[in-house]
Amino acid sequence: MAEKPSVLIIGGLGYIGRFLALYIHQNNLASEVRIVDKVLPQLAWLAPEFEEACSGSKFMQADASREQALARIFDRADGKQWDHVFNCGGETRYSQDDEVYKLRSLALSLAVARESAKRGIKCFVELSTGMVYKPDSSPSKEQDKLKPWSKIAVFKLQAEEELAQIEGLNLVIVRLAHVYGPYASQWVATALCMARVYKKLEEEMKWLWTKDLRTNTVHIHDVTRALWSIANWCSAGKPNWDDKSMGKVPTFNVVDKGVTTQGTVADIIGQIFGIQTGFQGQLISTFARLNMDSVVDDVNDELLGPWAELLEDAGITRPGPLTPFMEKELLKDTDLSMDGSRLEKVVGFQYEKPKISKELVEEVIESYKKMNWWP
Repeated sequence: MAEKPSVLIIGGLGYIGRFLALYIHQNNLASEVRIVDKVLPQLAWLAPEFEEACSGSKFMQADASREQALARIFDRADGKQWDHVFNCGGETRYSQDDEVYKLRSLALSLAVARESAKRGIKCFVELSTGMVYKPDSSPSKEQDKLKPWSKIAVFKLQAEEELAQIEGLNLVIVRLAHVYGPYASQWVATALCMARVYKKLEEEMKWLWTKDLRTNTVHIHDVTRALWSIANWCSAGKPNWDDKSMGKVPTFNVVDKGVTTQGTVADIIGQIFGIQTGFQGQLISTFARLNMDSVVDDVNDELLGPWAELLEDAGITRPGPLTPFMEKELLKDTDLSMDGSRLEKVVGFQYEKPKISKELVEEVIESYKKMNWWP
């Protein structure tokens, strides 16, 4: 029986980091786990099931983008090196200043990657985004053209490129679709909060652009399984990988098979909330494209007041990370459309939640209710 790998998770209290820690904990996959984050567990909106997986003995508070913190983060009591390092850290909020992404995402990736290379870590997994691809009529494969269309993606792509230059780094890059699941606080969460407000207002929920705009998804359950499979594959010598035809740095899209579009999500939300959903049509969408700031401000003004009333009526004082606040960057008329077949072919991975469904979205809402976040 091979010894279980030791695991270091940077940004381990973020959405993906905490679920990765939970997956490893529940399945007893690692000999040792260390979770590093700037935020204390008490302040991270952790649900009860994460308590043991992210407990004090495994947790270290540190800012991994700071050079002086690296020895403390990477040194182990037994003097050995970590087997797998997952970089789940970085700024995940949209529409921040460039400096914020430079410092919190790019600098962080470079600092932990250089340290991993110096220590000869067997596998370093860098999380990136599918928003780095140039949108095309067919789903983007890993070697397709790149043209990042969100600020997060601009700096994630810069990190990918700079990490690939680091001598001796055993790098794997994972590009993610929209991740959703229990306790999700982005993308699907925003849509659900908006739908809740439209239900209260008894109004139709209308999307910009068209129902065919692709917004590909992947469930957090499959993300954590994929990350673990990829790290083990990397440590096992990267079987089935061919540098010549596939590139020097193994890169994998993690995206379900559901080809999720705005229409898919609108249908699911309409069923769950019993509201009408529709699309704005060409004229308003064209106007919105030219006046995005004011359109987004109007929508947010319209929704934030009623949302606050819903919370007040329900006696909810701490609604967790949930808000119907719409980010301008996420309202682009741009397809997030990815092909995830390489992961299946090369690593032998299989998705257990192959497409977004009404049941899976209802589970998300149930998780909010459990935390008393949901009005």
